[in-house]
Amino acid sequence: MDVTRRQFGFLATAVPVAALATGAPASAGAPPAAAAPDVPAAMRRAAVFFDEHLSHRGGYVWSYLPDLSRTWGEMEAERTLCWVQPPGTPSVGHSLLDAYHATGDEVFWRAAERTGLALAEVQLPGGGWNYVHDFAGERALRRWYETVGANGWRLEEFQHYYGNATFDDAGTSTAAQLILRLYLERRDHRFRAALDRVIRFLLKAQLKGGITDGGWPQRFPRVSGAVSDTPWPDVLPPWLPAGIRHGMEDGDYTGHVTFNDDVLGENIKFLLMCMSTLGKIELAGPIRRAMECLRRLQQPGPQAGWGLQHLARAAGGRPAGAPAGARSYEPRALTTHTTQTNVQQLFHYFRLTGEHSYLERVPEALAWLDSCRLTAQQLGENPLLAGRTHPTFVDLGTNRARFVHRFGSNVRNGAYYSDNDHRATLSHYSGGRSVDTAALRKTYDELMALSPREVADLRGRSPLSGDAIPLPRYFSLRDLQLTDLFRDAPLPLPVVTDADAYALVDKLGGGDYWLTASDATTNPYRGPAPSTPYNGKAYMSKHVGDPYDTSPYDPASPPEEPPYQPVERPQVISTSTYVANMGKLIAWTAG
Repeated sequence: MDVTRRQFGFLATAVPVAALATGAPASAGAPPAAAAPDVPAAMRRAAVFFDEHLSHRGGYVWSYLPDLSRTWGEMEAERTLCWVQPPGTPSVGHSLLDAYHATGDEVFWRAAERTGLALAEVQLPGGGWNYVHDFAGERALRRWYETVGANGWRLEEFQHYYGNATFDDAGTSTAAQLILRLYLERRDHRFRAALDRVIRFLLKAQLKGGITDGGWPQRFPRVSGAVSDTPWPDVLPPWLPAGIRHGMEDGDYTGHVTFNDDVLGENIKFLLMCMSTLGKIELAGPIRRAMECLRRLQQPGPQAGWGLQHLARAAGGRPAGAPAGARSYEPRALTTHTTQTNVQQLFHYFRLTGEHSYLERVPEALAWLDSCRLTAQQLGENPLLAGRTHPTFVDLGTNRARFVHRFGSNVRNGAYYSDNDHRATLSHYSGGRSVDTAALRKTYDELMALSPREVADLRGRSPLSGDAIPLPRYFSLRDLQLTDLFRDAPLPLPVVTDADAYALVDKLGGGDYWLTASDATTNPYRGPAPSTPYNGKAYMSKHVGDPYDTSPYDPASPPEEPPYQPVERPQVISTSTYVANMGKLIAWTAG
């Protein structure tokens, strides 16, 4: 592709396509070729619409009806809400900054800057971010939590307003990365102030002392009155099995060491970025402590895995570092997908340091994963497990798969419980996971086979070396790994053909946004959910309960219970679609 097409997005209309393809001269009577779409202009148009019309003060949620009459983050959102949790505000900001890097167009910079300043405004005084912020003020946010949030049966993190920051779902880390990128671009003191706050926040939140030293909790700082259990209805369905477990088995989970959503990996990534771009060599210590925490908390064999959470301190006769329960549908257990993620992190820690101690117990973890695969019977009798290899949860001691279920129809008359029955599991929180032990074993073998010279080369290019290393140019094209932060790390662009790019511009049409069919809608808040018992099973494996439940669900596949009827999925403006489509156009432009 020639530079002119990349920069200006058009072909000379006086030359037929055939002549361009063959180099043959155009005949005098040949009709002019159709002009190729102006890709940069289309990108600019979409970005301006998002910035000037869709955002609220530079902040975003996840999806919008075109007339903006209803908007959603993970739940239905007021127009004044700013959703920090990806794919919300920081995700759009990274895309805008990437578009600026690809085009040099100040329109993208101004939009990215506005989004970054929105994040700086909604940053909590302590330095982190909550999932969501309301520009209308804290009273309005509390009202949202007490209505929409409180009725979201399966969204326990929104049923109670904590007023503190969360590391869950990479919200704080993704926002922090955008603030860092914006500061490095033009050294604006407004971003530096926000950046300093979040660095201090990460260091203050990191646990200190004992076996959990170096880990991070789910939320910080701890607050009095935090939820320590979920209600258990007075009237239970007659079919409820015996011998079940239920509730938040280890109390307030927000203070436990968490591996959920790769919290340690995300925080380490951000601190490495700060270390290699800001010259903050002192961050090497907290980074190493976090790496050692993950290594230390691997459980003894033969169950040499990890849980979603681990006790930050001894409790209930169980030692600090023991696997812990979290939300009521996350029982105390080992977790297979978390173990896969943590093994991959150990691979990264070896590459960062060259120390084989991070690989020593990987074979034990792989042997444990091989010991607890889903059985043919479990796969055959539960269609929700299709395509999965392992149960999500595995009981401590017995190594039996543990599955989560629920009864009732809403947050007041229903509850979650777990047992060893693989049938009728949750649809919103999969009872099974895809774990590729063969790929993990292959990577382990490759790393163990590296020569001392190759290991030294890795260590020399590592961001832990203390050398200045620029950040990758693009953040929105794929999930960045720790190895992408190495000096001279290859970061190939996705292959996007002319046809692919032009098709995306065509889908934009004469408008300013892409529409996509959303697989999620919500029931509007209609008051407190009733506690009237419900003994049916219509909601056991659905994303939503009765009409009082404000949890998102697929309108094309609702519960088989009146008044629900399948309806067409709504056409929405989606931030995730925007980021994906812009990513392809960014790759085409930069390629």
